[in-house]
Amino acid sequence: MTVQLNHTIVWCSDQEKSAGFLAEILDRPAPTRFGPFHVVQVDNGVSLDFHQQAGKIAMQHYAFLIGEDDFDRIFERISERGIAYWADPGRERAGEIYRHNGGRGFYFLDPDGHLLEVLTQPYGSGG
Repeated sequence: MTVQLNHTIVWCSDQEKSAGFLAEILDRPAPTRFGPFHVVQVDNGVSLDFHQQAGKIAMQHYAFLIGEDDFDRIFERISERGIAYWADPGRERAGEIYRHNGGRGFYFLDPDGHLLEVLTQPYGSGG
């Protein structure tokens, strides 16, 4: 049996703003429309389908495995925009990146407060 994640819904207050933010920060193609969703595609065939809703948005966590060169470009975009970032999911180590498994990573918030993470080595990879 083969099981792969195909897509996930990202609840947001403004789907154009939220999908555009993610696509811009991660240097992805512009979001596309599919039914009521604004869709951001990532390289492993998974999509994040942004769905707008009224009211409070519950925070979720989305982690993106990226290359070392991509890390530098993403970190530069975050820094240029003055977006806060942390080395930990509890957001206690502000302005720091972490180094795990021989890689680097950090956390930051999207426009609705979802906790996004970029990392260059998967957890437990032992790098």
